[in-house]
Amino acid sequence: MKLSRRDVLAGGLALPLMPTLGWAQTTLSFGDAQIDTLSDGHLILPGALILQYLDPAEAAPILAAYGQSPDQFTPDCNVTLLRMGDRTVLFDVGAGPEFMATAGKLHEALDAAGVAPEDVTDVVFTHAHPDHLWGLLDDFGDLVFPDAAYHMGRIERDYWTDPNTVSTIGADRTVFAVGAASRLAALADQIEVFEDGAEIVPGVAARMTPGHTPGHMSFLVQSGSDAVMILGDCIANPSLAFARPDWWSGTDQDPDLAATTRTSVMDQLATDQMRLIGYHLPDGGIGRAERRDGAFVFVPEV
Repeated sequence: MKLSRRDVLAGGLALPLMPTLGWAQTTLSFGDAQIDTLSDGHLILPGALILQYLDPAEAAPILAAYGQSPDQFTPDCNVTLLRMGDRTVLFDVGAGPEFMATAGKLHEALDAAGVAPEDVTDVVFTHAHPDHLWGLLDDFGDLVFPDAAYHMGRIERDYWTDPNTVSTIGADRTVFAVGAASRLAALADQIEVFEDGAEIVPGVAARMTPGHTPGHMSFLVQSGSDAVMILGDCIANPSLAFARPDWWSGTDQDPDLAATTRTSVMDQLATDQMRLIGYHLPDGGIGRAERRDGAFVFVPEV
């Protein structure tokens, strides 16, 4: 089943806006660093998008166990802020004002954290989907973080700036391609690209986690003996993605590759008991993956 942006947004516009954010800031003391996850609001997605490849009878008991309706998903959007040494680093920039009315709230969360846009030294992108990239520009088309250095994986940058992408990505994601290309054009002279394994800023290493998008990156942050993995969307919900990471999701551009990536990352996180930060996980997204009864569960830090 293919869904257009209009289909996706229809789910959001059918409901009243939340008057306030459910949370604005979740903080993790981390070695010599401080990590905050900042709420950009939330998305409203039709269940048919997430579940399009699945047998409803198999998915239903998992969703019921998590209190998740099969009709609509409302994932949080968690932008990670890292303050370490002289660097103030944002991982992704949220949805901005043009994607979905329930998202694009990052400026409120930054205010709550006492961070001005001019304070941000680096912006590091996991990938270029709208809810991660479209907050790059304000209502006037100017950069929201004017003094930052911008970083994106080479494969991801090349994919979204390739003029052939708009005609090959599929009609349901054409607006994603157009939006990404226009915003990355605004960074053409100042974006720094990197490869898998590169140290982006001191203490932050890139890990290729493809499938959700062709060049999706996660990031291992280390400070002293502590470590945390910033996942972006390679693990994108607390129910199906943990209970059955091998199942396909309709939000992934390459569902088979994404499932392989998700299974591998989940196994590593549970084995190492490494903290994780998921962009669309609840309670600020900070927690751990644990094995239970032959599956995985998300255990929030809060």
